[in-house]
Amino acid sequence: MSEPRPLPHVGFAGLGIMGTPMAANLVRAGLDVRVWNRTAAATAELADAGATVAPTVDGLFATARVVVLMLRDEPAVDAVLSRGSARFGELVRDHIIVQMGTFTPDFSRTLAEEVQRAGGAYVEAPVSGSRGPAAAGTLVAMLAGPADAIAEVAPVIDAMCAQRFVCGDVPAALGMKLAVNTFLITMVTGLAEAFHFAAATGADIEVLRKVIDAGPMASAVSRGKSAMVTAGDFTAQAAVGDVLKNAELIEDAALAAGIPHPLIAVCRELFAEASAAHRDDDMIAVITAIAGRRN
Repeated sequence: MSEPRPLPHVGFAGLGIMGTPMAANLVRAGLDVRVWNRTAAATAELADAGATVAPTVDGLFATARVVVLMLRDEPAVDAVLSRGSARFGELVRDHIIVQMGTFTPDFSRTLAEEVQRAGGAYVEAPVSGSRGPAAAGTLVAMLAGPADAIAEVAPVIDAMCAQRFVCGDVPAALGMKLAVNTFLITMVTGLAEAFHFAAATGADIEVLRKVIDAGPMASAVSRGKSAMVTAGDFTAQAAVGDVLKNAELIEDAALAAGIPHPLIAVCRELFAEASAAHRDDDMIAVITAIAGRRN
């Protein structure tokens, strides 16, 4: 019987709404975790939890075989990895880069090729879920990349996620994530419109919440967002600005594929309107854009 593979040392960059609880779950799982963030103050919570804080990106890579990136956008990834410079190869060689952000499939495909040429391995690992599931460790991971690299990072993914699904070669996981997000964004936008409709036509929105919660359309998302909208609580679990970015990614991918995208186009417009005053609020704040429209 073969000996179990030792747990890898893990570096984690990007301690935002999702990244902080995800990294905390790695620490709780007993992994040796080293964290880095562009805003150093964000590392304090992880240091208190038992992570080592790397003062620089070089320090992040120094002892970590697996480096997880949960960064806001593509330029942030390029900056952290020093793409386009000799330092890029020095950083990624002999490392597995686990890219968990939601970006364009073409960006991920090109990055995977560059990492491989530099002597590293690349795993695409976007997740379905928001801050609550990130804290609870119930995210769902979609993975793409070399089978041996996916197998090596499996304990890392399992410490943050309740389930993982292998989708194929890069960028198949990001394609899957965009499909999942199409359903999420259109569903939450529809939920927001339902509550706006009820309030505007005299129905009791608290009763509406109970009816939806009790019925066949209820889900963890609908229950959470319904409770937020009835309480008027827009504390971000998934921020409007981030959802707008995702809607734009989906629409761009649909245009590139030459396929219709009528629902996501409307949602993208509404989230763009909501972002003017509610960019950092939860995505259910799209209800403000619906309310702001006039016939």
